[in-house]
Amino acid sequence: MKNLVKIIAAGVLLVACNAQEDRAVVSELGKDTQPRIISASKQYTEFIYALGAEENLVGVDLSSTYPKAARALPNIGYHMHLGLEGIMSLKPSLLLHKGGHFSIGPEQVVTQLENLNLPLLSFENKAKDIPSTKALLREMGAYFGKQKEADSLCSKLDRDLVEAQKQLGKQEDTVKVVVIHFGQAMNIYLAVGAESVAGKMVEMAGGKICLDKKGMERITSPELIAQANPDVILLTDFGYDRLGSKEKVMELPGIAETNAAKNGKIYRIEGYDLIYFGPRTGENVLKLHEIIHRND
Repeated sequence: MKNLVKIIAAGVLLVACNAQEDRAVVSELGKDTQPRIISASKQYTEFIYALGAEENLVGVDLSSTYPKAARALPNIGYHMHLGLEGIMSLKPSLLLHKGGHFSIGPEQVVTQLENLNLPLLSFENKAKDIPSTKALLREMGAYFGKQKEADSLCSKLDRDLVEAQKQLGKQEDTVKVVVIHFGQAMNIYLAVGAESVAGKMVEMAGGKICLDKKGMERITSPELIAQANPDVILLTDFGYDRLGSKEKVMELPGIAETNAAKNGKIYRIEGYDLIYFGPRTGENVLKLHEIIHRND
């Protein structure tokens, strides 16, 4: 335990200094302190569990729904709408966040946390593609003293992606796909663009996002989906469950006129399988391949 404390204390100082976007005020942890870590990033939360480093995790944000064990931890709310009392009630010694804009908020709560000298840490690698995802796994593995576990996860990710590539080679046609994600912060349904993580994963699975958008766009016009006319529509879990059925999904603007709706190819998919890169990305690409090429 003392070794882990030393690793965390050193890591807070090193990574917070190196990451330009980290706005933390860092205070050194005492040698005999039991580390108490909060993760305000769904991606970090999954990585921590995958590495087997969850022993000192005492709280997570609302988006941290994978793995299931994370849901049993105290919840500090949505990462952009944090409350000071909820965080400090857990007596944390470190809060992890992904860094950059829209990482944690609101601004006044971040300022209060800084004034209380709670270390706020984001790792240097941002996992924007497969190489940087493996780099983040290894960076976090080194931070938590789980280097061997990180190497093993990276190797498995590579093997799964090789298998996905083999499956892709068996397909003759590219399937047109639309991914819809419910933005809880804005309380709206969003169509996901081709340059998103979901778009890249769909492409790896033999599909193509048929919306000419870079990020996400609010579904306000029926033409947005109807003109794209996807063969398959994927709706992430929270939004699908909120509507409650495939028939209700078809009531969203423009969806009923698509080939996907006419052929019943509207599927629910877990958001954490599609919204960020991680150690299960290879598995999830294989799962995507199976879904979008189904003949039911």
